[in-house]
Amino acid sequence: MTFTEWFIFFLVVQVIHFLGTWKLYIKSGRKAWEAAIPIYNGIVLMQIINRPKWWIILLFIPVVNLLMFPVIWIETIRTFGFYKKLDSFLVIVTLGLYIFYINYATDTKYNADRSLKPRSELGEWVSSIAFAIIAATLVHTYFMQPFTIPTSSLEKSLLVGDYLFVSKFHYGARVPSTVIAAPMVHDSLPFTGTASYLKKPQLPYTRLPGLQKIKNNDIVCFNWPADTLATMWGDNSGKFTYKPVDKKTNYVKRCVGIAGDSLEMRNGYFYINGKKNALPDRAKLQFYYTYESKKPINQSTYPKFLIDKERTNVYKILSEYWDNPKVQAAIKENGFLSKIGSDSLYTEVAGGINPQFAQRLKMINVDTKININLTEEEVTRLEKYPLTVSIKKVNHGADNAIFPHVESLGWSQDNFGPIYIPEAGATVKIDTESLPFYEQIIKNYENNDLQVVGENIYINGEKAESYTFKQDYFYLIGDNRHNSLDARYWGYVPFDHVLGKPVMVWFSWDANAASFGEKIKSIRWDRMFTTVHGGGKPVSYRYFVFILIALYIVYSFYKGKKKSTKK
Repeated sequence: MTFTEWFIFFLVVQVIHFLGTWKLYIKSGRKAWEAAIPIYNGIVLMQIINRPKWWIILLFIPVVNLLMFPVIWIETIRTFGFYKKLDSFLVIVTLGLYIFYINYATDTKYNADRSLKPRSELGEWVSSIAFAIIAATLVHTYFMQPFTIPTSSLEKSLLVGDYLFVSKFHYGARVPSTVIAAPMVHDSLPFTGTASYLKKPQLPYTRLPGLQKIKNNDIVCFNWPADTLATMWGDNSGKFTYKPVDKKTNYVKRCVGIAGDSLEMRNGYFYINGKKNALPDRAKLQFYYTYESKKPINQSTYPKFLIDKERTNVYKILSEYWDNPKVQAAIKENGFLSKIGSDSLYTEVAGGINPQFAQRLKMINVDTKININLTEEEVTRLEKYPLTVSIKKVNHGADNAIFPHVESLGWSQDNFGPIYIPEAGATVKIDTESLPFYEQIIKNYENNDLQVVGENIYINGEKAESYTFKQDYFYLIGDNRHNSLDARYWGYVPFDHVLGKPVMVWFSWDANAASFGEKIKSIRWDRMFTTVHGGGKPVSYRYFVFILIALYIVYSFYKGKKKSTKK
């Protein structure tokens, strides 16, 4: 829905409000016309039900207003003497239209002096829970959101099992475009797995002013642009599912390229505007290296200090098989292999593959070699290991999965570019050669009708030779370079997909531990309440936080005891 359509909807709601409440306004000593003036009628209603005027602000905040409207409906009918649970039930299930019945079919009286306290312990409990959810939803949506690290793409900087606080206000809080959604959950309801939202209606994209702009090397939380999964994690159905931007899967990566940059990757390292990208000292890049040992690699010969590192086997496959396109297609269906060397007869490859398929291709396991995911410090340490023969960094070959998916470019996950990262207001030349870089932006992110007829390109029905971008775009990458699904595969991330800036790790444990007991044992105390950005070794503020929590508990206990003494 456009802003105009939403304004018309707003006026319709005002008409419904007037028709359903004008008699109640009169009974409370107000004028009938006061029920018809937008916003003012809300302020007057807050006075009638004896609630704070600032509540009216909450009615205009998306998602939060879905929780506030039922509260206002219930407060309204109770002000006019309808206290029964059935009345509350009816006003909620009729979306407030039960007030029409009270307005026209009853001779109810206005109770200006009604007690605002719940009439039972259950009512007090429900009231407290309701406002706790409203407050939490407000904070979660517009200020700070908890987030979990599910993958190792930023390993060393952020670990699998880290729980983050993501600031919404650093880059500006994005107003949710999905109007009707369950609070405090993302794209699916707990336990059921069903969608937690309705796809329509949708608000136009709006973002509140931010404190800063995204900078090179910032760690950024965003919605995955290529997401078509039914649920955020665990959907293996393969079916396409349309999702609104704010309900796409949450990702976190490092922003190596910002709007207006020219970006290139050489041998796994980024160059921004011609200069090698200098990462913060907390960032630790990882690449796969082929490690060759003097002896067959097994439990006794494998370096103990690398026991927890990701690794894959090394195989030999007949070169005539490897060079066969049909075999290549079959390999992609049965695993993932990368070429790391060859001789006159065999091609040496590394990765994971279905054992039965490997047997059919007569692949030979190279028992003195293994592929290990390593940082530079770990490579230096491994070079000094007594059984080391050689350590060679893997440099992947051309892969059509790399954006913009043009085979003739010969780009790989380690070598590609340069590419331009679009900036709002910038204009680029559009032709059949450059279109693959910007097609997704023009058609899907900026919602234009795009048609290609022969060599001619039409945007919104008009022939186009250039295009001007409407928003900024960013290039977001994992530090775990050979084990990260990132912008190398899907391309640019639009600013309207940016969720926020991770600012603190508030909890951390080994999410892959075998049992809950093992997870408890694996709690990383030194990572609790550490900052995400900044230089030097992360400092934990956990003791300071624990002291504050203890003081609050003592204060609450003392305050409660004081109240009970007065009674």
